[in-house]
Amino acid sequence: MDNSIGLNSNSDVSYSLEPFFKLTPDLLCISGYDGYFKEINPAVSETLGYSREELFSKPINSFVYPDDQKITEGYRENLRKKIPLLNFENRYVTKEGEIVWLSWTSIPSPDEELIYAIAKDITYKKKVENKRNSLIKNLTQINQNLKQLTYSTSHDLRTPVSNLVSVFSMLDTNKIEDEETAEFIKMLKSATDNLRDTLDNYVDELTSKESLSISVTTVNLEDTLDGVRESISSLIQDSKATFEIDFSEVENVHFNKTYLESVFLNLITNSIKYSKPDYPPEISIYTRLKDGNKQLIFADNGLGFDMDEVGNKVFALNQKFHGHTDSKGVGLYLVYNHITSLGGHIKVDSKINEGTTFTITFRE
Repeated sequence: MDNSIGLNSNSDVSYSLEPFFKLTPDLLCISGYDGYFKEINPAVSETLGYSREELFSKPINSFVYPDDQKITEGYRENLRKKIPLLNFENRYVTKEGEIVWLSWTSIPSPDEELIYAIAKDITYKKKVENKRNSLIKNLTQINQNLKQLTYSTSHDLRTPVSNLVSVFSMLDTNKIEDEETAEFIKMLKSATDNLRDTLDNYVDELTSKESLSISVTTVNLEDTLDGVRESISSLIQDSKATFEIDFSEVENVHFNKTYLESVFLNLITNSIKYSKPDYPPEISIYTRLKDGNKQLIFADNGLGFDMDEVGNKVFALNQKFHGHTDSKGVGLYLVYNHITSLGGHIKVDSKINEGTTFTITFRE
């Protein structure tokens, strides 16, 4: 075989191809139409772990992973019919029994009855792809399970909530002489109506065509927050929580109304649930414009947590950082997904016994 090549037609200088053939990390080989290796570079032996003699002594297909042998032989037959092979991927088995993925480009030479081929080891790429696909599959299943759980819960709760609405509609509050009792019943009716509307919205969102078709509109922050606070007014009163609210810098955001209600609901109830003993919750909610982006800041004076210990698990599913019996590890997961699914992002800062601050940046 001629191992030299001229640089151009006007030059007398030529170089040997042998160093290139030996040093390249790609697998270079020449095989015959009989299915045996005729020449290989060192990378073939290094990748498969067999000596030259071992590789020359058996048909090439015997080194191919059994499940890929049939399709490999089919493509080799095409090469014999003068059909080049481009970027064909198959698996080989090393001498140690490990599987390697190779991507082949092969050109036939009918006159010589030889096939000239080059392959790249893409094993690492395949492992990354498999890991990614497995992660996507798991996340898709988790998302589907959560969607089904939310749908079932929302659907199943609608009946008893509708019954409560009917009961309240039958009450004649004009006959109630005690003003405190009448006000209490009014609050219960309002909370029940809000719960019914929230459940209806959840079902409507879940039955939409795709998650990508989630409706977004201009949502007023103060109106949304007022609705959420009214729906949990009893919880707020019992906890003696106080609020400091300032939406003067940003009054409206382009977002999904149901998602925003869920964000407010989960953050407020978390602040109440994880407040410090003997310290009523102090909740600060305000907006700001930073670098042209609309941000919502939510801060409390609660128990907080150690960011070094918690790390990026804050928004993971089923993560619990306090021993509260009512904790399910779902609230912050929902908040994170509501924000990020619509192109925003959320940051958290916290210290033990010094409270927690969430910074939400909306995509506009």
